[in-house]
Amino acid sequence: MARVVIKTENMSFHYPDGTSALRDINLEILEGERAAIIGSNGAGKSTLFSHFNGILRPTTGQIMINGEAASYKKEGLIKIRQTVGMVFQNPDDQLFSPTVEEDVAFGPMNLGLPDEEVEKRVEESLEAVGMNGSEKKAPHHLSGGQKKRVAIAGILAMKPDIMVLDEPTTGLDPHGVEQVMNILYNLNQDRNMSIIISSHDVEMVTEFATKIFVLHEGQIIHQGTPEDIFNNPETIKKARLKQPTAAALLHRLKANGMSVGVKLTVEEAYHEILHGMGEESYHKLLHMVKDQCHHKLLHTLGKEKYHEMLHILEEERKNSLIEKRIRDKQAYK
Repeated sequence: MARVVIKTENMSFHYPDGTSALRDINLEILEGERAAIIGSNGAGKSTLFSHFNGILRPTTGQIMINGEAASYKKEGLIKIRQTVGMVFQNPDDQLFSPTVEEDVAFGPMNLGLPDEEVEKRVEESLEAVGMNGSEKKAPHHLSGGQKKRVAIAGILAMKPDIMVLDEPTTGLDPHGVEQVMNILYNLNQDRNMSIIISSHDVEMVTEFATKIFVLHEGQIIHQGTPEDIFNNPETIKKARLKQPTAAALLHRLKANGMSVGVKLTVEEAYHEILHGMGEESYHKLLHMVKDQCHHKLLHTLGKEKYHEMLHILEEERKNSLIEKRIRDKQAYK
């Protein structure tokens, strides 16, 4: 069984002016887990994340890192921040050195590591995020996506067990989002690193996270797998979030009497709808197919084979996603 790497117990936080930001937070993050904290703006996501690496201290309750209660003395904070690396929402808040390599080297140098080890960590970290070759560039000359990857490299150079990223895809174009999320997925798979992200982008979260916490007005109102969370539309509505597009469509079809389960991606929804339509969809497909050869093939398949074909298509889709991740990983190398 995977060990618990972050645990909070009845953790609450009040700002100096008395504003209540977090209330009775109880959560567990496991080793190697991909977790997401979702909630609308102002729900308390950034405040919660600031507790994970000791930037903020709970007003009441406690947070435990690798089974030990967080210590806020200098030595304790250094230990926490070597274990839990945090990437801020705005990479400009994290990048301040004249060159990329100096930025990535900043953390290891402050640990007092030998120059050879610092250089090795810089090289390995930049390679992991696909930014090798950019060592001498000025961070402020980079694109938003490149800055985000350098910020991640700076955290990787500290060799943390856990990486926390506040709204990691904010301000990125679709290609930049895909690059960053592939990096996080590979870090999780290759290094068994626990990854925790915050977001209100439910489409991205459903594809990445294995566990989701729903945060609303400083409280966790629901937690579970993506399927658990998005099969509960009342919770999503209360949190002022939207259902993933595919799930929203299937909920509407289900409400109108169609026998379908709720799926979270467009591709899964497509296959679920075809299955839900059953024999009728098979016959409609026959009428839609105009190519004589393809039409004969469908007739030969018959209804049972048609359903088998849908399962095969689904497996092929999953295999294609795995192959794509492998290709993306090799491209970075």
